[in-house]
Amino acid sequence: MHDPNASATDIDADDELDDADDLDEFDDDAEDSDEVDEQPRSAATAPVGAIGELVDLVRFMVSALVDEPETLEIRPEQMGQNLHIKIIVPEEDMGRVIGRQGRIARSMRTLLTIAASRKGLRASLDIDS
Repeated sequence: MHDPNASATDIDADDELDDADDLDEFDDDAEDSDEVDEQPRSAATAPVGAIGELVDLVRFMVSALVDEPETLEIRPEQMGQNLHIKIIVPEEDMGRVIGRQGRIARSMRTLLTIAASRKGLRASLDIDS
């Protein structure tokens, strides 16, 4: 509690000290934190499983669109930190995979790009029959 006989300058000095202690506690909490910000990986440090995960993502998206998922063929090709994935689908399923005005294909490319960037890679997607 504050002394009722204390001057205004004494009260201000006490408040400033309390604020400084609060800042020190905040700094200590930040130093004690076990969380580490994950940095994007370069192609050299990207795990080999990252490519497999991206291929699995593409297989998951496309297999839901085609009549016979076992006829689906996916060919990944890595060049440095760039990953090129080529999908080969039957001719009769081509319209469903591409979608009206290419909306489904564009959405799949967007999802693939985001997933690849989280793994430190750049990815592209081609669709052929």
